[in-house]
Amino acid sequence: MDIKEEFKVKGSELLSKIKELIEEGNVHRIIVKDDKGGKFIDIPVNIGIVAVVLAPFMALIASLAIYASTLTIEVIRKEE
Repeated sequence: MDIKEEFKVKGSELLSKIKELIEEGNVHRIIVKDDKGGKFIDIPVNIGIVAVVLAPFMALIASLAIYASTLTIEVIRKEE
């Protein structure tokens, strides 16, 4: 069963919060939504994922943060 968490962040905090969540290591998927609930990006995160694979996502996330005042990060974790 999956565990879902949501975090509301300012656009300027988005990139650092996503990096923090990935570093925790138990995240299965990260979904970034706008204030109306529309999905901006859906990132599958695996233990074996490397920075090279994440780089395009991080560039996209950084560009989203410029235009959004508040975003929701939905984190899906696998129950251990």
